[in-house]
Amino acid sequence: MIASRAGQELPPGLRTVDEALHRTRFRILPFLGPAFIACVAYIDPGNFATNIAAGSKFGYLLVWVIVAANLMAMLIQTLSAKLGIATGRNLPEVARDELPRRLTWGLWVQAELIAMATDLAEFLGAAIGFQLLFGWALFPAAVVSGIAAFAILGLQRWGVRTLEAVIAVLVGVIGGCYVVELLFADPAWDQVLKHAVDPKFGSTEALLLAVGILGATVMPHVIYLHSALTQDRLVPETEEDAKTLLRYTRIDVMIAMSIAGLINVAMLVMAAATFYKSGLLDVDSLDGAHKTLEPILGPASSALFALALIASGLSSSAVGTLSGQVVMQGFISRTIPVTVRRLVTMVPAFVVIAIGVDPSRTLVISQVVLSFGIPFALVPLIWFTSRRQIMGPLVNRAVTNVAAVLIAAIIITLNIVLLALTFGAA
Repeated sequence: MIASRAGQELPPGLRTVDEALHRTRFRILPFLGPAFIACVAYIDPGNFATNIAAGSKFGYLLVWVIVAANLMAMLIQTLSAKLGIATGRNLPEVARDELPRRLTWGLWVQAELIAMATDLAEFLGAAIGFQLLFGWALFPAAVVSGIAAFAILGLQRWGVRTLEAVIAVLVGVIGGCYVVELLFADPAWDQVLKHAVDPKFGSTEALLLAVGILGATVMPHVIYLHSALTQDRLVPETEEDAKTLLRYTRIDVMIAMSIAGLINVAMLVMAAATFYKSGLLDVDSLDGAHKTLEPILGPASSALFALALIASGLSSSAVGTLSGQVVMQGFISRTIPVTVRRLVTMVPAFVVIAIGVDPSRTLVISQVVLSFGIPFALVPLIWFTSRRQIMGPLVNRAVTNVAAVLIAAIIITLNIVLLALTFGAA
């Protein structure tokens, strides 16, 4: 499949792996980008709330949970990227070609619902960030968020590399804000390192919060999207090209996901060093964290928190919209203008704001809805990447299949537990 591309004339704008390797001074640069877009989903507003709750209630105890979750995410995102490289198709397209038509339509419907639930949380997160930073009412904050989101999506007219660069900058803003936050907070680094490798819960309540952190580890919409970002970005003409591209893609994933993991750890550590140390054990909302930071660490710290939340919400909202485009095009071979999709997915957020529903509660509910979609993306991904007739020379090794199945079982089980706890069934 890969070798059959050799000698074909490429569409305008596409480059071969060989061109990328030999026409750039820094060989790694042409291969970086897709994972940075995908990693945004791991530092979205939902992560803010969960990590702050964990740090404020249990100190540094659950740092290891974030480390384990990030390692799981690295493997899953690598598999998604590899599917795009090996097949030249994204995950929804492979599902459409390999699965019965009725099943693919069902997968499309659930994927659209999941994408909308995800976008709701991320758009609300950006609006809350503007509200906290400038003191605006939530509705005008949402309007500004919408305008900013359209501006980010409009960058695609200058090419995907421009969008990737802007997303990377926003990730850098989030990371930079938390570096400064940590300087303010002055955490106990020996305790951070200890609990990063010491898997303990300490109590039933800590176990339940760990389930919440791990349960939302893998985001279904970026599993779909990552395969699309790599499917034709650089074209391998031979099997050796494909292996080279995969090798550099792994580096892209490791760098981007490590940054996302460190930001998540920084969120928890900041909350532990600030709220837990001060005895403020019930800081479990974004608004509460913002209000509490100022008297403890000063006004600059609360402003940085709000700025990081804005960057998180806007970048992850743009990624969610792109994911929606991928699932529609892939599953049912239909597309709509991205501006139309952006308008449609903004409507639920404005409805929530207009009727006065608690935004923090809405964030929690959206995360629960999101967890329903994980098996529908994860299981097909593992199945397809384990089949040689689909993947060719990039088929999963046996050890990769075992690790992927184990991770999928853990994530799916924890999400079932999370859903049961959320709806009071346990």
